[in-house]
Formats: sequence, structure tokens, C-alpha cells
Amino acid sequence: MKEKVMPARGSYRRHSGDFKLQLCTDIRAGKVGRREAMRAHGLSANLLQMWLTLYDQGSLNEEIAAASVVAEYEAKIAALERKVGQLTMEIDLLKKRHAFVS
Repeated sequence: MKEKVMPARGSYRRHSGDFKLQLCTDIRAGKVGRREAMRAHGLSANLLQMWLTLYDQGSLNEEIAAASVVAEYEAKIAALERKVGQLTMEIDLLKKRHAFVS
């Protein structure tokens, strides 16, 4: 008996919080219909309904705010990593000078 092979799922896409918020706002304002949004952006009905539920609950705004905080932290981490690299190079240079003088 031959085994059935399930087709591989498509790759997952991530949508920005701003995109979700704008799309839900447009749908709720009647600027665009659900089916039109689903077709235009390749979204499933379940995914769109989940976003609209979050939007209605006000949770979508919280998600965007959390993403903003994460972006700020990532920028701070990058700046600190650059500073650590700079200080490491300075320490290495001072060690070489000290070894040369000794």
C-alpha cells in the first residue's frame, strides 16, 4: 500500500504590527472588505479574524507597543556591543604598548 505524502506548507510570513493595525482599521472603517483584503494580501480567513479580534480588544495596539520596546532594547544592545568592541581594542592597544615599554 502506498503512503500518502502531505504537501509541504508554504513558508511563514510575518506581518508588521503597523500593517495589521492599518488593515484592521481600514476593514472596520469600511474602506476595504474582508474578502478583498484576504485576496490582496494572501491572508487566510482565520488569520484575518484573529487580527480583527485582537484589534477589537485593543490588544493589537499593545503588540505594536511591545514591538517598539523590543526595537529600542535591540538598538541599545547594538550600541553597547559597539562600545565593548571599541574598549576591547583600546585595552589590546594599551597591553601592546605596555609590553613594548617593559
